Amino acid sequence: MAASMDRCLVLLCLVAPLLLAGAVRGHPWGWGGGLFPQFYDHSCPKAKEIVRSIVAQAVARETRMAASLVRLHFHDCFVKGCDASVLLDNSSSIVSEKGSNPNKNSLRGFEVVDQIKAALEAACPGTVSCADILALAARDSTALVGGPYWDVPLGRRDSLGASIQGSNNDIPAPNNTLPTIITKFKRHGLNVVDVVALSGGHTIGMSRCANFRQRLYNQTGNGMADTTLDVSFAAKLRQGCPRSGGDNNLFPLDSVTPAKFDNFYFKNILAGRGLLSSDEVLLTKSAETAALVKAYAADVNLFFQHFAESMVKMGNISPLTGTQGEIRKNCRRLNNNH
Repeated sequence: MAASMDRCLVLLCLVAPLLLAGAVRGHPWGWGGGLFPQFYDHSCPKAKEIVRSIVAQAVARETRMAASLVRLHFHDCFVKGCDASVLLDNSSSIVSEKGSNPNKNSLRGFEVVDQIKAALEAACPGTVSCADILALAARDSTALVGGPYWDVPLGRRDSLGASIQGSNNDIPAPNNTLPTIITKFKRHGLNVVDVVALSGGHTIGMSRCANFRQRLYNQTGNGMADTTLDVSFAAKLRQGCPRSGGDNNLFPLDSVTPAKFDNFYFKNILAGRGLLSSDEVLLTKSAETAALVKAYAADVNLFFQHFAESMVKMGNISPLTGTQGEIRKNCRRLNNNH
């Protein structure tokens, strides 16, 4: 009992300063950048209901779509801010972010966004932005598969361009070192608590063999598997992720409850069963991040609270507001580009 109490006190000492840092970063539910949840209450009162209904249908058809829609919002916000630049197709003036290394043959859910946009245009033409659709769809997807619900600040407008260079450089990659991941978050005003909490989005969804193959066969260039990976888990992964070929073979990021938003992602990391290198380094490369992994594994409510707060914070990255940008009629192209 005493030993258990000592461990709890040590964990509390490690986590408490991080939680305090989160508290003083500004009220976690403070609306930033001129955004607020009631933005469409008069101009399109059924906007949230329309988004939620179509997302629910999509997730009912394919549970994996929940993770795909959360990821779309993440990959949008980390490039030029939350401005729906990720949705633009190639055109005479646009080099689409869909062709970047993190997104090519990987990012999905665009047809669901198209369906939502068409319904919103029918109800309230030229009113609800594609950027706000992404923010709402991410929240609804999370809640539909068992995760937290939060009020989404709204009022973003859509970009007039895209940045494939930003997409290639700014989105955290599965093989990035922990300092690189933390740096990419800090560029957008996000801290270590946000890094670990948002990584918990990997409690749902799938990843390709190509994203973790090196952990199975050649983690440090010596032809050996990653020593932080559970041996039996690694053996199971090798069955579907060969040394060569099978790049697009899919594996659940959370092998225990892959379709439910919970804290098994963190429990898996503690057991050496985090799929990606970027998952496992949260435990093995920093006392700060390790303390948060342990805290979230022990307390699902704490994880849910921090995830929701970090999603609001991420959704506030450099939004276009007022007369900036435009409200696209079709999320895939600019209004003047027919």
